[in-house]
Formats: sequence, structure tokens, C-alpha cells
Amino acid sequence: MTLVAGVDSSTQSCKVVVRDAETGALVRQGRASHPDGTEVAPAAWWDALQEAVAQAGGLDDVAAVAVGGQQHGMVALDADGEVVRDALLWNDTRSAGAARDLVTELGDGDVAAGAQAWASAIGSVPVASLTVTKLRWLRDAEPQNAARVAAVALPHDWLSWKLAGGLAAVGWDGLVTDRSDASGTGYWSPFTEDYRLDLLERAFGATPRLPRVLGPRQTGPTLASGALLGPGAGDNAGAALALGLQPGDVAVSIGTSGVVSAVATAPTADGSGLVTGFADATGAYLPLACTLNASRVLDAARRILGVDHAGLSELALSAPAGADGLVHVPYLEGERTPNKPDATGALHGMRLGNTTPAHLARAAVEGMLCSLADGIDALRDVGVPVERLFLIGGGAQSEAVRRLAPTVFGLDVHVPTPGEYVADGAARQAAWVLSGAAAAPSWSAASDAEVVSAPAEPHVRAQYAAARDLTVDRAS
Repeated sequence: MTLVAGVDSSTQSCKVVVRDAETGALVRQGRASHPDGTEVAPAAWWDALQEAVAQAGGLDDVAAVAVGGQQHGMVALDADGEVVRDALLWNDTRSAGAARDLVTELGDGDVAAGAQAWASAIGSVPVASLTVTKLRWLRDAEPQNAARVAAVALPHDWLSWKLAGGLAAVGWDGLVTDRSDASGTGYWSPFTEDYRLDLLERAFGATPRLPRVLGPRQTGPTLASGALLGPGAGDNAGAALALGLQPGDVAVSIGTSGVVSAVATAPTADGSGLVTGFADATGAYLPLACTLNASRVLDAARRILGVDHAGLSELALSAPAGADGLVHVPYLEGERTPNKPDATGALHGMRLGNTTPAHLARAAVEGMLCSLADGIDALRDVGVPVERLFLIGGGAQSEAVRRLAPTVFGLDVHVPTPGEYVADGAARQAAWVLSGAAAAPSWSAASDAEVVSAPAEPHVRAQYAAARDLTVDRAS
């Protein structure tokens, strides 16, 4: 049996899966936690990877490995390959002002023109999550650290490099990334398939070294064990690869963030900023809409109500659709889609009759799902077909989420068996580069998905939209 390994270095933890390269069968796995916060020392990711690898029985017997990871995080390196400062993660919003400045500057003062210019250049409009905005923040807020930056990597780039031995073993040329993660930086173009160094210099005032961008079947430096190193992927592209998504398929992922992503045959350029035009891990494209608030909305609701997740689900399902007019706008950590980084969450339509635990639970679940449904609509608005929905992520384990999703989305939802989709996608990529075949292996995580059907409840979306439109960004 030939083995391959896939890694998912996410916001909250590191997961490692070891699978049979031919069949995809799971052989063993490991997991380790990451520290909380939106600013993390990359060494913590490396420590967690070592722990997860040890739990998974090591990598000495695997023939290939690939790393998937959280997108956008800024890993700044000095000339010796050492980390300059703790990494700013995708959900760190301190660079929101920098994002607004970059948009305004590219439009010569016209925000709408600047937004479209960025979208036409890189497929996305800068928001606080993108790496390019964090580099602008670093330039202005910490000029001494900015002056030390010789190279900039993303979390999965840095971990792949560390696995290969880092600067001493493979040099700067061994620092590699893939097109899916590169497309989330703000200085790589899915239209030209190349870095936009002019935009990087505009943001940072310099052009530090960047990882080489590998194609879907290319390999990075070989590990000391002799294992091949795949190009890796951003987390959403890794999950799409695990699911074997095709054009017309949409994945709704409910994790720390909420992500609505689809495979497309051409890049998108949405000047509204609602849809980010990323690349995927297969050579196609992955337009997506991302929210900052997903499973943590459920966590907050259960804390308020003093119940566990099963109790929250039971309460939500005991209340009527629309919670008798109670609406939760779930912008608890600001929001990215729509771009309101300084907004707060709110409850609307409170009456004596609907301020029960059941109504509050229902409003929390429906509010989170309505926010994701806005992302589905945004994909449709830029011409992305939405024919089949997959529901994944930790939030998909909630019975209330599974049963209410079709009522909010207006489509059946396919719920695959729970798994580590990003790590599984990385393992599938590792098997792909090992085989050298033109297409990825046929095995995927979606083959046994449960289909959940329920009648649509249009009034839920309508009342949510009315409340959502009252929400303002405090910094606007």
C-alpha cells in the first residue's frame, strides 16, 4: 500500500490524515490545537504540526505530502529566514483602514472606480483579510519591522518550507505556494497567472521575495525522507478538491468563518467586493463569498441560553420558521461580506411573545444561514451557476442547521460524512502529484453525501434582509 499525507493548518488546529494513495482509504490521523487570537506566532503552527504528525504515526512511510491551510495570513521573514513578527491572520481586522486607503488610491479618490480596478487586476477588492492590506498596515504601523522584511509567505507556504528544511536545506527557491493561496494575497492575478508586483510595491513600498507559484501537478522540494511535496492549497480550495466539486457545485462551509465557494471555468471580477475571484487547486477558479461569522454565532447563542449544541438545535427546531419576526443579524466580529469590519450584531423585531429561548435559538440559526444565503446570491449575481449545494464544516453537524438550510437556501443540501475536508483535499493532491496523471484521483469525500430536503420559507430571507439593511459600519 502506497501512502500519502494531507495537512490542514487551520485557524483553530492542525489536522493530519494519512491515506491510501490508490483508494483514498483513511489509514491514520492526528490533531493538535492552535492558540486563540488573530495574531499568532508561526512557531505555534509548527509545534502543532509536529504533534499532529506524531499522533498520525509520522511521515517516514508516506510517498507524498501536501499542506492545506488558512488563507491570507501574513508571515513576514527576514534575510535569514526568521519570522519578523507574529503573523496577522485572515480574521484580524486592524488593516481595515489600510484596505479602504488602497481602494481609494487605485481609483484616484473614486472608491467605486478603485474597487473595480482592483477586481479587474486581482479578481478581488481589498478588505482587511487580504495579505496586501496587512502589509500596508505593517508599513505604516511598524516601519522598523517592515524594513526587516525580505520575504512574505502565507501559512501553508511557510509550513511546507519548514517541512522541507527551510532556508538552510532548500534555500529561498524552496519557498513555494500554489495558485489558490496566491490568489488570496491581493498581489497575484488569476487573469495573468502571475504576481502583480506593482500592486505589492504600491501597498508596501517595496517588493520582498515571494514564493514560487506551482501548478496543480507540480512538486516542491523533496523532503529529507524522500517524500514528494505537493504545491498545497488554501483551505477552501483544499476542501473543494476533497469534495471533487465541478462547475455548478457550491460548497457552503460553516467553520470559524462561513464560506460559499464554487468551481468556475473562468475568473471573476466583482467590483462590489462581495465575491472574491480566487483560483482553485485544479487549474480552474474558485469564486467565493466569505463571512467572518459562522459557527461562532451558534457558540454565542448557546452560551447566552446556557445550553450545549444539541440543546440549541432542539430549541431552534421547536420554534416556527422566522421566529415570529425575531431576526438576528450575526455580525458579531464585524463582517467581510458585506464589508462592514466595524459593524456589530443585533436582534430586531423583539416582542414579548418572541423573546423565548426557542425563538432566540431559531433566530441565531436562521441569521447565520441567511448571511450565507447572501453569499450564494452574490455568486449568482456574477454569473456563477448554482445547481447543487454541499454543506460542510463543524456547523453542519448541527441538526437544526442541516434541517433549516434548505428552507433558507431554497435548494436541497448534500451533507457528506463528516471529515477533515481540507486535509483530505491535500492528501488527494499528494496522491495526484505522486501519480503524475492528468487528472486528480477519482476518490472524493462527497460520494456518500446525505441529501436533506425541505420546503423553502421565503419570508425568513425577506425579514432578515430588512433587518440587515439597517446595520451600519461604525467606521463609515
